[in-house]
Amino acid sequence: MRSYQVILFDLDGTLSDPKIGITKSVQYALKKLGIDEPDLDKLEPFIGPPLQDSFPEWYGLDAEETDRAVRYYREYFKEKGMYENVLFPEIPGLLQELKRSGRQLVVATSKPTPFAEEILRYFQIDGYFDLVAGSNLDGTRLAKTEVIEYALDQYSDREKRDFVMIGDRKYDVIGANKTGIDSIAVTYGYGSREELLRENPTYLVSDIQGIREIILA
Repeated sequence: MRSYQVILFDLDGTLSDPKIGITKSVQYALKKLGIDEPDLDKLEPFIGPPLQDSFPEWYGLDAEETDRAVRYYREYFKEKGMYENVLFPEIPGLLQELKRSGRQLVVATSKPTPFAEEILRYFQIDGYFDLVAGSNLDGTRLAKTEVIEYALDQYSDREKRDFVMIGDRKYDVIGANKTGIDSIAVTYGYGSREELLRENPTYLVSDIQGIREIILA
């Protein structure tokens, strides 16, 4: 087992459960576009991938409508949505143990960096992280592969064997595979076991204890 030194965490579905905030933000955006979606469970696929991909995929929006939907989404999300979020209870303890062991911790998310930073402050876990790598508000660096590449560039003195990406959706595993680093796929978030296994993660775990056992064994 490798001794990972730089630990990349996805945010949504990995560090916290953002279902209420994200789905309500999507619901708000759709309503502003004249689309009524009363069932928040139907909006769970929006948790993880970039909004710019999800609105066209699930509601057939064209490029202009998608831009408007993203703007409307952010209206609600900045005001309420980012706080309608729950930190997984074991995460603070895990982060504390990892920092104590000398690891460097990074958030790697498709969420815009300023939003990710605010969420970490809200949960009072921002102090554990050495870097927050997210997308840009102008719509660039959206793909998880691009986010991971950016994070790796900040640690150019490290070998790729020093890194591991932890996430709950296929995009996290795909990004890790494309950038040549290992991955820990977690099934307690929003990606199914089948979705994750299709992308060949290095490890698959069902809970936060599983992450602890791999990195701190």
